[in-house]
Amino acid sequence: MKAAIYVRVSTLDQQTENQLLELRRYVAARGWTAVEHVDRGVSGSTDRRPALDQLLADGRRRRFDVVVCWRLDRLGRSLKHLITLLDEFQALGLAFVSLAEGIDATTPAGKLQMHILGAIAEFERGRIRERVLAGLARARTQGKQLGRPRVVVPVDRLSGRGADRR
Repeated sequence: MKAAIYVRVSTLDQQTENQLLELRRYVAARGWTAVEHVDRGVSGSTDRRPALDQLLADGRRRRFDVVVCWRLDRLGRSLKHLITLLDEFQALGLAFVSLAEGIDATTPAGKLQMHILGAIAEFERGRIRERVLAGLARARTQGKQLGRPRVVVPVDRLSGRGADRR
């Protein structure tokens, strides 16, 4: 089996070696080969992370079978982002391991954990949707304007550009 190791540290002052050492040991103990994707000095809150983007591109090309990371917070910038990544891994047929949390989706117990996490995430997405819809309904009953403001362009300005006055 081929593993993609993903490591991220938020600042250039932080070291990746502790994460890499543990992840390499884990992968070697299972007899897997590894390719490493390391984001150094990249905040978890940003959308653009070069090594993660490369990992996803390599995953789409089926260059590995399992993604291995140190902790969930090293991978996803938020619960929503994490679930999106895990959903993509699943759609691509990639297993997932988070060493610190003890999640190993290459095992039946790990697959169960992933299904439970997925169910919790789906439940939370539903609750967020309910809250948003309730807020919109309340705003409507209060007469608030929803959506983008209308753009009003005077007819004279339009007709000056060759537009028809009708």
